[in-house]
Amino acid sequence: MSKNYVQIDPKDNIIVAIRNLDIGIIASVAGKEIIIKETIKGKHKFALNNFNIGDEIFMYGVLIGKAVLTILEGEAITIENIKHASAEFNNSKEKYTWTAPDISKFKDRTFNGYHRKDGKVGTSNNWLVIPLTFCENRNIDVLEGALAEKLGYFTKKDFAVDTDALILQYKAGASATTIFKTPIINTKEEITKNRVFPNVDGIKFLKHDGGCGGIRQDAESLCRLLAGYIANPNVAGATILSLGCQNAEIKMLQKALDIIDPNTEKPIHILEQQQSKSERHFIEEAVKYTFLGMIEANKIVRKPAPLSKLVLGLECGGSDGFSGISANPALGYTSDLLVALGGSPVLAEFPELNGVEQELINRCKTEKDAQKFHDLMRKYAAAAIAVGSGFENNPSPGNIKDGLITDAMKSAGAAKKGGTSPVVKVLEYTEQVTKPGLNLLCTPGNDVESTTGLAGSGCNIVVFTTGLGTPTGNPVTPILKLSSNTLLFEKMNDIIDINAGTVISGEDSIETMGEKVLNHIIEVASGKVASKAVAHGHNDFIPWKRGVSL
Repeated sequence: MSKNYVQIDPKDNIIVAIRNLDIGIIASVAGKEIIIKETIKGKHKFALNNFNIGDEIFMYGVLIGKAVLTILEGEAITIENIKHASAEFNNSKEKYTWTAPDISKFKDRTFNGYHRKDGKVGTSNNWLVIPLTFCENRNIDVLEGALAEKLGYFTKKDFAVDTDALILQYKAGASATTIFKTPIINTKEEITKNRVFPNVDGIKFLKHDGGCGGIRQDAESLCRLLAGYIANPNVAGATILSLGCQNAEIKMLQKALDIIDPNTEKPIHILEQQQSKSERHFIEEAVKYTFLGMIEANKIVRKPAPLSKLVLGLECGGSDGFSGISANPALGYTSDLLVALGGSPVLAEFPELNGVEQELINRCKTEKDAQKFHDLMRKYAAAAIAVGSGFENNPSPGNIKDGLITDAMKSAGAAKKGGTSPVVKVLEYTEQVTKPGLNLLCTPGNDVESTTGLAGSGCNIVVFTTGLGTPTGNPVTPILKLSSNTLLFEKMNDIIDINAGTVISGEDSIETMGEKVLNHIIEVASGKVASKAVAHGHNDFIPWKRGVSL
């Protein structure tokens, strides 16, 4: 793709600038020559032909907007001259056929994972410490202070901040200018310590602001989510702290666990503060139960597992104008490879499927799932409108600045993460992945709420595409960052794992990049390479709330 511009689909009537295009350049595209009439920034688009007000605009072969001003061929497509528009969809499923990719390079490959008694395989082995309500967050902090450092769970540091240097300058009476110029970053400091439990990859503390005060449905949803985390194959067991009077009751969590994993043999210790002798006694018991649980967790070791045991979350965030033509379709090819290998990729972020609903409905293997996806999308869109918004407000300022100017444009590129394989199951938030093949999971477009949901539904690894950069991680599931462009990869190499910018430069095809992504997934899933998010301790956890506070 090492051209200066590209037409992604023959149906497209706008063209993507790969590099900055100056006024007067003649672009030869789609069988015609177009004079560029204004500067077009890389990642942005220009008109292939003249548009009158109301004319439909297509990209990725789908409707992404309508003209609100007259636009001449060669002029830039902007938020001023087009508005969001997306294709209509219905629940009628059309016939869909799929040709699986060549998997000869991967059919005999394995990864070294943690085998659970329910048949699932983890890519990491973690112990969880979970509050059932935000009232227990302080106690969670106490447990973290007592356990994490002593057991050897340090976060890698590429630098240390020397605040003492600023204090010394202040006490010496230094001026604001002098204080500001004082160096305080010491680079490449890395603290290492032998872990007490070498087979336990982490002890994770899942603080949150839910569990009480909201609607009962949010408490039930939180309990289902937490049950999903406990059941996740990357988790060995959990210590759970309850206050005792909150909406998210212990019995609610137990019911959710019974549904997800009725025969679980994972050690789970639940403590209730209001039934304890004192706060000190409560903390003492929690520390001891956690320590004993980790002794058991440490007995599990990595063993070879087929790639069919990978449950791959497909995520994007901080997207740019290249995301839909490099990182996302490359990840989509990885998804197709995994489906052909018997694995389970999971496409989430339903607001970012706006405009491609009919394609996904057609790809559903059953009428029931086609109807379920149809209904969830209608319900979600109506909920956004009910609070005075809508999917058209989804693109962020960063998206728009870097070329994604309508939600349908953003969505059409985001959906490429899901490849081309059939949809085997449509899942509501917190429902578990149980079928091999491409699953659709209803989550928000919010990065952390979505990755939180992916892990809660059973994903044991996530690939997160980005064009602008993000430090997002997850407490239990390794998240790999895949950049859409080389500039980002070079600029934020400390938090980006893989570079798909080579697709833009022409060094890689979508297929070769997709294979590279799968190879990297196998390395991380085997514990040979740590994802950047894990190495830096990015443990983001935000449950999705859909109700009001009461």
